[in-house]
Amino acid sequence: MLRPYRLLLIIFLALLSRSAQAQRRVDCNALNSRILKQVVHYCVMLPSDYDAAATTHPPKRYPVLYFLHGLGDNEQSLFKSGSWDQVEELRRQHKIGEFLIAAPEGGRTFYVNSADGKLRYSDFFLQEFMPFIEHKYPIRRERNSRAITGLSMGGYGALRFAFAHPELFGSVSAQSAALMTNSPTDLNVAMRSGAPVGRLLGNVFGNPIDAGHWKENDPFLLAKSQKAAISRLAIYFNCGRDDEYGFESGAEALDRQLQSEGIRHEFHLYPGNHSASYFLAHFGETMQFHSRVFETRK
Repeated sequence: MLRPYRLLLIIFLALLSRSAQAQRRVDCNALNSRILKQVVHYCVMLPSDYDAAATTHPPKRYPVLYFLHGLGDNEQSLFKSGSWDQVEELRRQHKIGEFLIAAPEGGRTFYVNSADGKLRYSDFFLQEFMPFIEHKYPIRRERNSRAITGLSMGGYGALRFAFAHPELFGSVSAQSAALMTNSPTDLNVAMRSGAPVGRLLGNVFGNPIDAGHWKENDPFLLAKSQKAAISRLAIYFNCGRDDEYGFESGAEALDRQLQSEGIRHEFHLYPGNHSASYFLAHFGETMQFHSRVFETRK
């Protein structure tokens, strides 16, 4: 039998090896944004065969999934929440293929340009971040190899980006997306009453809300105006039926709208609320959804 200290040493070395492997698989760094005039942090989860693929001729190129975090989170949230382990396990079981996951720091921007034009996050993402990622890493450039997903605020951002620019993405997904069916007038009433929604939306959409800016970024209106192009997207979204922010109403409304317009999509209303446990319970589904699209639309 091994002596206790030797057993502890073996366990320590195993954990150290796992930690080093995890660090190799997630590349976190930052870029200096000309548009935002600030440093923006990001993390990229690399495929398991990334190192070996660099030695092939020609070098292997991968699909990319952009992940947008929720309000109060950051670019590292995906990799510190247990999601990293889920992705690794899905890969080990051959339930998903090899692709990069790129997560930018989004702050409280809702991933749009602010109504006052001072914070142009959408411009940054489209004009700086995506080109930067797709130049730095070996990524396939065709539309069907590019996807976007997000949680809560990030779910809103993912749907808005994909519906506003369906020519750029082959698939989109969202969990517990911050979809609001209220009109700007209704939201302004809530903001004047001191409701928390005012603090969440005011800095981005204006206080009072700029109706024109709101409509330009509304996923519902974008889905209607871009119907023909959006029909080419693979679309998946889910929400907990007991969401504390009432986002299940927005998810159901989007489901009804897409059905009425004949746009194919997959929607699930599951038991659960607006929590990390709900997100983790269904995160694997979104990964498998995008992996299937990457494989079938090569």
